[in-house]
Amino acid sequence: MAWSLFSGRALLWLRSERRLDTEREVRAALENRVLLLLFAAPRCPRCREFEPRLRRFCRRLTDPAHVERPEQLRLIYLGRQGGEQEHRRYLRAMPRAWMALPHGDPLPSELADRFGVSELPAVVVLAPSGAVLVPNAVAEIRDSGPACFRAWREAAELLDRNFQEREDTEKPAPRSFTEPLRKLKYRLWDRDEHDDEHDDHDDDDDDEEGEKE
Repeated sequence: MAWSLFSGRALLWLRSERRLDTEREVRAALENRVLLLLFAAPRCPRCREFEPRLRRFCRRLTDPAHVERPEQLRLIYLGRQGGEQEHRRYLRAMPRAWMALPHGDPLPSELADRFGVSELPAVVVLAPSGAVLVPNAVAEIRDSGPACFRAWREAAELLDRNFQEREDTEKPAPRSFTEPLRKLKYRLWDRDEHDDEHDDHDDDDDDEEGEKE
């Protein structure tokens, strides 16, 4: 399960106002959610350029002020580089709903190696089962906005269902396990979703003003 990647770790939440120390707390916060693992560094110019769009992306999917039904989504910041003071400043400035590891935890480097992260920023998207939906979703988030989450959610359901069916029936595996993902990746979005995307661009200025605290 995706949440088990952080088993035995402490997680910081609500801009470090809350610390999740027990496995029960970590599991309750992460279980049955699509996880976004954000690999970034405070001094990285590309990370700073991408972050406002990522903030809008998460807010439009999880904030009740923007959506009637918030999605089961959790973002965990896995900071690379930088000192402890710099890490603390970043946590104080990041959205309250994001989570992070304490400074000095070696897990970000371990996960970067595990998921083949070779550049910053990177957003690894995990299904609740732990399956990798997207190795790096930066381009999808930048180009498609919240519309891409629908594909991730459907892919996660397909992956979990296929796993359960194989386990229950012991039938031969499908010809290509990734075929459903490829079909979802290249599907054409309907007109309503394109309209939503244009609305996102129209609201960019208002969103950026709202982010300044």
